[in-house]
Amino acid sequence: LEIQDIADDFSTKYVPPHVNIFYCLGGITLVCFLIQFATGFAMTFYYKPTVAEAYSSVQYLMTDVSFGWLIRSVHRWSASMMVLMLILHVFRVYLTGGFKRPRELTWVTGVTMAVITVSFGVTGYSLPWDQVGYWAVKIVSGVPAAIPVVGDFMVELLRGGESVGQSTLTRFYSLHTFVMPWLLAV
Repeated sequence: LEIQDIADDFSTKYVPPHVNIFYCLGGITLVCFLIQFATGFAMTFYYKPTVAEAYSSVQYLMTDVSFGWLIRSVHRWSASMMVLMLILHVFRVYLTGGFKRPRELTWVTGVTMAVITVSFGVTGYSLPWDQVGYWAVKIVSGVPAAIPVVGDFMVELLRGGESVGQSTLTRFYSLHTFVMPWLLAV
């Protein structure tokens, strides 16, 4: 195919009159996710998921790696943009009734993906292992304690023990870089 053929194909597509810019929010969310994947992959070459080295590896990335500051900044800001676009997309789908028959499964899939996306943010927030990240992990991992019967078990499962430490960071790193990407892909 030539470029002109592709351009002609796009320019001759019928677009319904009710479609507007808000119908692009899902696509923008996808683009933000792809940016997250690329920048996150680049950062894995420098990040060290240990309590002793996590913070210093992030500082090294920010100050000594060529364009490391840009990669991390794009990762952080596109994460915020992705969550914002996701919220707006869910809101638009709800307002336009896009969740109704025959799209119920699409709605359930979208809500599941939204929960996974927010979980990406929660786990990623802790990875620099600075004061903000540490206390965020401590608070977030303690929330399930309010669930009757299984709450304490869930807290220990998330933390990898009684307290927040190396096991917790390892679990959050594994969730952020391996488990949740696979869940989102499925």
